[in-house]
Amino acid sequence: MRPGREDDGPALAALSRPFVRTGALRERPLAHYLSEASGFHVAQAADGTLEGCLGLGEYPGAGVLYNFCVAEHRQGSGMGGRLLHAALTRAGSRALTTLFTATTGSGRLFLRHGFAPVSPNLAPRAWARSLDPARGARVLARTL
Repeated sequence: MRPGREDDGPALAALSRPFVRTGALRERPLAHYLSEASGFHVAQAADGTLEGCLGLGEYPGAGVLYNFCVAEHRQGSGMGGRLLHAALTRAGSRALTTLFTATTGSGRLFLRHGFAPVSPNLAPRAWARSLDPARGARVLARTL
């Protein structure tokens, strides 16, 4: 596990692509990954390839976890939990009081780590407005 770096942008986009194809993640342009790479936590294999990532967007007093993905061959290994723990630690060090995320899946990992369903109205307005209602995502939050 390590913080993302500016040069991780192409690898973040490539890691995310299979999840975009299945509808689990929203499509983001490469420019997003290039400009926001330092806001990610990444899991890197010994050969340098990225096997997991989780972005942390920051708003006044609140954070948003997004683009959470773990390569298929590493799912079930605990990598997702380690990425989430790293993001929670980083958010705590940034004086954020609440973390939000949106998921179209079960959200089990988030729920096990203290997140609970909330109204999107409680989330940072700009982020909540960016959610696509057609995706049917649930908004979850955790107080830090």
